[in-house]
Amino acid sequence: MNPNLILPVGTQVVSRIEVKNSTEKLLCVRGAVGVIVKSPDDNSHAYRVRLPDNVEVTLYRHQLSIRKHFQKEGIDEVRALLEELNLYDCVIYRCIVGSRAFGLDDDNSDIDRRGIYLPPARLQWSLFGVPEQLENDRTQECYWELQKFIILALKANPNVLECLYTQLIEVSTPIAEQLLVIKEIFLSQLVYQTYNGYVMSQFKKMEQDYRSIGKVRLKHAMHLIRLLLSGITVLKEGFVPVKVEKYRQELLAIKYGEMPWNEVARWRLELHKEFDAALSNTVLPERPNYEKANAFLIQARKSIVD
Repeated sequence: MNPNLILPVGTQVVSRIEVKNSTEKLLCVRGAVGVIVKSPDDNSHAYRVRLPDNVEVTLYRHQLSIRKHFQKEGIDEVRALLEELNLYDCVIYRCIVGSRAFGLDDDNSDIDRRGIYLPPARLQWSLFGVPEQLENDRTQECYWELQKFIILALKANPNVLECLYTQLIEVSTPIAEQLLVIKEIFLSQLVYQTYNGYVMSQFKKMEQDYRSIGKVRLKHAMHLIRLLLSGITVLKEGFVPVKVEKYRQELLAIKYGEMPWNEVARWRLELHKEFDAALSNTVLPERPNYEKANAFLIQARKSIVD
């Protein structure tokens, strides 16, 4: 809210004061709703406000509030107090993902940290709830609230699955350890649809860029190829490969523009065919184990009741 903003005619406002006339007759009760019918040129002068009984009163800016803001004041005050809590203290799992975890880093690579946070039950149950994720762009960190993390994992979100399978773990509480023990419950044939669908949509955009401007985001192309390689392994072997030493040289050739674009496109199409074949022969279930995931979430929630 801009305190210097002049409120326009027609704005509904709430009076913060009583207003009486010269004979002490009450014209406006504190908390009355009215409509601005005349605005001043600046906030040093008063507004003219018409009340429901058509009585008009004069109020200065500090004597009134916009009605919708007035209604939210109590909620916003408590929310502000909640925001002062350091929810990063509730992180139960922190790991390193991205290029360093993939073995594709160079001197310019950042350290990307991802993980899970589990807030106290009193916050989870409160009127205001908790954010689905905590993000800090400056430190390249992102932590999903446990339920959000589990839902993404059940949908075969590659970023989340890689968190469960990376070897670069910095923080892992007993609750997180229990999750790691059962991480295979999230693997299913949905990997095929999720990974394939994302790669196809992204390559379509890249091919349009290549035709129109003659260049693409090579680092992104590298990670799309890596994603296909990862998905194939998930269906064939039942785990998420994070480090990709076997293909490091070829992937970095894409990143640095050493592999011609037509070869990248050809490799991508070959991987799609291999992905199809892996789906036909996979032993992974059609869907993840929702029951076990739900049971774990409930147990984790119980563990942080005050």
